[in-house]
Amino acid sequence: MPADPPLPNDEQPPKKMLDYDFRTGSRMSIVALVLAGVLVAGFFYVNAERRYKTNKLAATTREEMSRPPPVDVVLAKSSPLTHRLVLPGETAAWHDSKIYARVNGYVKKWLVDIGDPVSEGQVLALIETPELDAQLQAARAKLSAAEAEVNVKQAKDDFAKSTYERWRSSPQGVVSDQERESKKAAAIAAESELVAAKAQVTLDKADVDRLTSLTEFKQVKAPFGGTIVERDIDLGDLVTAGSGSGMSALFRVVQSRPMRVFVDVPQSAADRLLTDAPEADIAVGGDASRHYEGKVSRTSRAINPRSRTLRVEIDIPNADSRLVPGLYVEAKFSLKNAIGVQVPAAALSFRPAPQVAVVDDKNVVEFRDVKIGVDDGNVVQIESGLREGERVALNLSSQIVSGMTVEAHDLDASPRDDKES
Repeated sequence: MPADPPLPNDEQPPKKMLDYDFRTGSRMSIVALVLAGVLVAGFFYVNAERRYKTNKLAATTREEMSRPPPVDVVLAKSSPLTHRLVLPGETAAWHDSKIYARVNGYVKKWLVDIGDPVSEGQVLALIETPELDAQLQAARAKLSAAEAEVNVKQAKDDFAKSTYERWRSSPQGVVSDQERESKKAAAIAAESELVAAKAQVTLDKADVDRLTSLTEFKQVKAPFGGTIVERDIDLGDLVTAGSGSGMSALFRVVQSRPMRVFVDVPQSAADRLLTDAPEADIAVGGDASRHYEGKVSRTSRAINPRSRTLRVEIDIPNADSRLVPGLYVEAKFSLKNAIGVQVPAAALSFRPAPQVAVVDDKNVVEFRDVKIGVDDGNVVQIESGLREGERVALNLSSQIVSGMTVEAHDLDASPRDDKES
């Protein structure tokens, strides 16, 4: 087979592209081997490090599980002689009266408005009573007629009596006994008619007096000195006598000196307030500079079965009249404590009864049932079941039971004491 003809010189490939450096291939093989060795060594190192940490974590976990669980403990301390009880309260006026109309009519004029001070007996409004005036005029006319009728009956009675006296003193045989008895009956009837006429006069006079007294209510007057807080009438309004759910009051007047403060005390503190009658510090909500001293004046002496509270009333002089009815206030009482100890609220657990966990000198836990006295949220007073100086645990886990040994951390010990120990 004939050989291919040689290529022209300009189509011959460069000679450098056909040359092969055998040293480059050797270096690449060495680099690949080194990288493979590094990867293998890293794999074994990471695997060994992981096994080491896993074993260390397992050992630490076993060590921690074998150790007693740590708990914080504090000492049970004696209760203070007194404690403060802060409760919400509300101010109320000494007297608070709604004034209703006693007569039917129309408002002729009102003389005071809200915020005006009034004195006892001061006229607040005038009411026109045309119907009442007509009734009074008719009653007076009826009384005049009754009085005139009395005069007529009096004359008849006098005539009947004189006639009967003449017939009674007549000699026997001149007049008959029947006629004499007839004149006697006429005299008695005339006397009875006179008594009835006088009774009618008394009745009519009483009616006149009643209507006259009602006309005095045409002037609406203040029952006591105080301040007008409501006015629900205007000129020309029709007013109706009476009070009740369907009636509207004309005015509302209050007397704020002195002032009452009503507080609902929980049942747990009711006994101390009933027996001690402590003083109270009244602070107006939101204004710490306004404090008033008062004392428990009276109580309802009965527990409200719905709220289990005792209604307490505190009287305050309120000389500056700055306290007004309806204010929200805080009442602070200083109450005597019963003999006992107190612990933080975090020491209580309910399993299901109230209990505390007592830690003895050997750090062994013992759960005890206790009776709670006063609970102010942060500190709880224990009346029975715990002694002063005993160590109690705080915030115990539900996994800790009586008889378990714990690692106690005494929170009452100072840092210096811990360092020295």
